[in-house]
Amino acid sequence: TTVWTDGLTSLDRYKGRCYDIDPVPGEQDQYICYVAYPLDLFEEGSVTNMFTSIVGNVFGFKALRALRLEDLRIPTAYIKTFQGPPHGIQVERDKLNKYGRPLLGCTIKPKLGLS
Repeated sequence: TTVWTDGLTSLDRYKGRCYDIDPVPGEQDQYICYVAYPLDLFEEGSVTNMFTSIVGNVFGFKALRALRLEDLRIPTAYIKTFQGPPHGIQVERDKLNKYGRPLLGCTIKPKLGLS
């Protein structure tokens, strides 16, 4: 059973908004799109939820010939909700022998390409 209410159908506040589009210099039919999402869309402290919400299956849309995430800016209010790895960032960096850069992980989806 599905129950429809105004609260369920007025989802505009959760939509991403394209607030600017610039042509890629020297490239025909290529554009840089700037998209903003409301913080209410994301579960606090969850990098996985944030990336899934932003990227999700959009990279698998057949209508898109090419898509690349160029930049991601996270508001300070949201960053403050992250507690970090349970054993501390230094332990993780030491295990991976990776320093001086962000560490992110994801599930590889071969249908999206590996390059």
